[in-house]
Amino acid sequence: MTSTWLITGAGGMLGKDLMARLTADMEQVVGLARGDLDITDPDAVHETVAEHRPDVVVNCAAWTAVDDAETQEAEALRINGHGPRNLAAACAATGAKLLQVSTDYVFAGDAVSPYAEDAPTAPRSAYGRTKRAGEQAVLAALPHSGYVVRTAWLYGAGGGNFVRTMIKLESVKDTLDVVDDQRGQPTWTVDLADRLVRLGRSALNGVAPAGIYHGTSTGETTWFDLAREIFLLLGADTERVRPTTSAAYLRPAPRPSYSVLGHDRWAAAGLEPIRGWREALCEAFPAMAAAERP
Repeated sequence: MTSTWLITGAGGMLGKDLMARLTADMEQVVGLARGDLDITDPDAVHETVAEHRPDVVVNCAAWTAVDDAETQEAEALRINGHGPRNLAAACAATGAKLLQVSTDYVFAGDAVSPYAEDAPTAPRSAYGRTKRAGEQAVLAALPHSGYVVRTAWLYGAGGGNFVRTMIKLESVKDTLDVVDDQRGQPTWTVDLADRLVRLGRSALNGVAPAGIYHGTSTGETTWFDLAREIFLLLGADTERVRPTTSAAYLRPAPRPSYSVLGHDRWAAAGLEPIRGWREALCEAFPAMAAAERP
């Protein structure tokens, strides 16, 4: 039996892969890009959800300009906090499940072991604060049908990201200095889209409990080691990538030094965590290289 899905932020990197996955699975899917639906408009959100009557809504729409949020927090909050609140209210009225995509930035980023799903949040940036507000809004309005999926270090063929940037710079730079004091989990948007679809179906089947899940690849690495892995896949000299520290790249918003997330809760939904980051990167790489070097 097919179900109906509504995807906000369908024009973004994750949204594109999610749309492709659902279309390939022959699901009924409505994709809404930024120009199609303003999630900060509660009336528009309620009308859209009432019109399409989706079984599952996945909110991929977000303010992702981390540094700009430091001086425009109110606007970021409208999108990252009030938008999910509007979607949650509309889903509560129609009975739809809501999957809210969130971020590792809700944590302080100073841990030394993976953050569990129930670990205390302590965002250090405006972006993190606004995304936490979105999480709280969804979980409060939909205690039995709201799902928060935190992710990090996303890359995909359908948008700008670190992997595509490294592929581009390898052909124009003799050497690259890349930070080696931030740890995280590179995550392919195709893998995250797969997990979101599986979680939505598990929710519809009454298996997956509502709440927080961590949608990142297993394993961990640094930006420096990731850059070297990319050079290796390109057949380039990895010694051209040199380590540096975050202090060399001061930015308005603080970056987490540790963004590794734990994945224990997937078992409750009858699902496995996302696979290891190296395996995923190897599979993703031909499409990534083609997107950057057509």
